[in-house]
Amino acid sequence: MTPRQFNGSHDGEIDPRAVSGLVGLVLIILVAVGLISASTYVVQPGTRGVAVTLGTVSPEFKPEGFGFKKPFLTQVLPISIRQKTRAMPAECYSSDLQQVKMEVRVLYRVPERSVVKIFQEYAGEPFDTLIAPRVQEALKEIAATQSAEQIVKNREQIKNRALELARKKIGNDFLIVSDLVIYNLSLSPELEAAIEMKMVQEQEAEKAKFTQLKAQIEADTAIIRAKGEAEAIQVRGTALRANPDFIKLQILQTWDGHSPLVVGGGGSNVLLPLEELARRRAPARTSSPAPAAKPR
Repeated sequence: MTPRQFNGSHDGEIDPRAVSGLVGLVLIILVAVGLISASTYVVQPGTRGVAVTLGTVSPEFKPEGFGFKKPFLTQVLPISIRQKTRAMPAECYSSDLQQVKMEVRVLYRVPERSVVKIFQEYAGEPFDTLIAPRVQEALKEIAATQSAEQIVKNREQIKNRALELARKKIGNDFLIVSDLVIYNLSLSPELEAAIEMKMVQEQEAEKAKFTQLKAQIEADTAIIRAKGEAEAIQVRGTALRANPDFIKLQILQTWDGHSPLVVGGGGSNVLLPLEELARRRAPARTSSPAPAAKPR
């Protein structure tokens, strides 16, 4: 028997036992990786995990991060606790039986204390089955107390009241509705035209009222000014009657150093006013003489 026959292998051939050992090692590694993967979980930031073991939901949520679970028996499902924004159409009737259509954006989030209950009762997304119907109901109740014109004018007030009512209906401890945004209000074309015309008339009335008030203020100011001037004249006359020397004081204050001009005679002399005196004393303008002719 040759040495090659004794070893039981031929040159260039792979030993089957080595192949079997390598395959077994790979299988062990794969099983170990699968077991480790099945027994661990990671909850991403902004979410909370809900553990479900053979159809039974754990009453406690899993915080974000890494953790261990029962392999192949427990699933950890993520539930977002971040704020979300969803749009929804809304339709309601005003107190004067006018149809009002609008678009509403709802800002809401699931608090972590409600993660497990939201998952059990609403499959992790409560908007369509809980939030939207309650918001619609709240808008209808508030709109029914206002006319269509008031809904258009007082949109912010309507929104605040509807938000408060929707929070009560939903339960602020269960879900957090942060805000409502109402936009794209639409009425019938006839009603929109009537409201626009009424607003224009109100603006014109306010403008006329302002003009009238301005004229009244100006008239009152003129009366007060005239009354003040009349009172000043009266006070001046009283002062002159009480103190005749006041006239002399004014003459001295305006005197330019020339003697006053007296016109008249025969005992009926008249003292010219200071203005007339100044006019007469002003140098008369004389025309300039013609230039002399040059001798030839």
